[in-house]
Amino acid sequence: MRDALPNASFIGFTGTPIEKADANTRAVFGDCISIYDIQRAVEDAATVPIYYESRLAKLALDQSERPWIDPDFEEATEGEELERKERLKSKWAQLEAIVGAEKRLRLIAQDIVEHFERRLEALEGKAMVVCMSRRICVELYNEIVRLRPQWHDEADDRGQIKIVMTGSASDPLEWQPHIRNKQRREFLAQRFRDPSDPFKLVIVRDMWLTGFDCPSLHTLYLDKPMRAHGLMQAIARVNRVFRDKPGGLVVDYLGLAHKLKAALATYTESGGTGKTAIDQSEAVAVMEDKYEVCCALFHDFDWTAWKSGSPEERLALLPAAQEHILAQENGKDRLLQAVSELSRAFALAVPHEGVRRLHLGATRAGAWL
Repeated sequence: MRDALPNASFIGFTGTPIEKADANTRAVFGDCISIYDIQRAVEDAATVPIYYESRLAKLALDQSERPWIDPDFEEATEGEELERKERLKSKWAQLEAIVGAEKRLRLIAQDIVEHFERRLEALEGKAMVVCMSRRICVELYNEIVRLRPQWHDEADDRGQIKIVMTGSASDPLEWQPHIRNKQRREFLAQRFRDPSDPFKLVIVRDMWLTGFDCPSLHTLYLDKPMRAHGLMQAIARVNRVFRDKPGGLVVDYLGLAHKLKAALATYTESGGTGKTAIDQSEAVAVMEDKYEVCCALFHDFDWTAWKSGSPEERLALLPAAQEHILAQENGKDRLLQAVSELSRAFALAVPHEGVRRLHLGATRAGAWL
């Protein structure tokens, strides 16, 4: 094309410019002439903010049992897996063995089940788990189903959890129930996109990480070494606007914070210094602040019966609480705004330990108000 149109201007449109030795977007098209990054999209309400939570320490693994990613480790998982004989000799195989260790997967499964169930109590939606290999996908699925057998169903049109991956007849027998053709995978995609469908949790290795939009997806569990454009594309799965969804949450089981920071520095105009990926503890701080505002609106009003009284006593408390609020200047509007802000912050913060400090537990924020 350059030979045919020597004086033409070549303009590329991309969400994630690639910088590799054999494929470099800037080398082909030149420097950026306009950038619309994650931060600007959030400011324009075109996407929701992304929150980050590291749960590596929550697994209580010994230091020797924790995966350690070599700084020079390349994305071997971006392409097809190596043949078994070659794989055993590679860094990928060594890391895959640690990441996919039985004890670790058992702990990961337990943590995901508890974490996701608490997320659903605060915010309806869906979650995606990204694993390092197809073997890990299958074994993690088995561990989760062992804990929640009611989530499993062999039929494509039923069940709350599925694996979406490709494969062949030569793959191990235990993988075969999870290997589907394109038509069956598309059927699962339609189910997952439907917010009312009970299919809530999907496990993937590479599928659905690019070009797949599910607005109700609000939690991404990362247990795969990722970086640069691959990592940015993955976390963007949870930033789609949907109803009252306040933000997307990225849960990290591999310690990828430094990779995320590097990717944000490359793919945001602010160089990663803006609020493009926010630590979940900040949502907890906002929740605590809004909680104090709500409590202040009920200053001098005794609502202890709401926490410890009988159902009749709690019901009898409501008229007096309403009168207390209505007696204040713009009391109703101020309370509705405070409760709305508290609920949004709660949905972002749960299941952080800070939530339990406020004794909100698994109930919807502001229910007692």
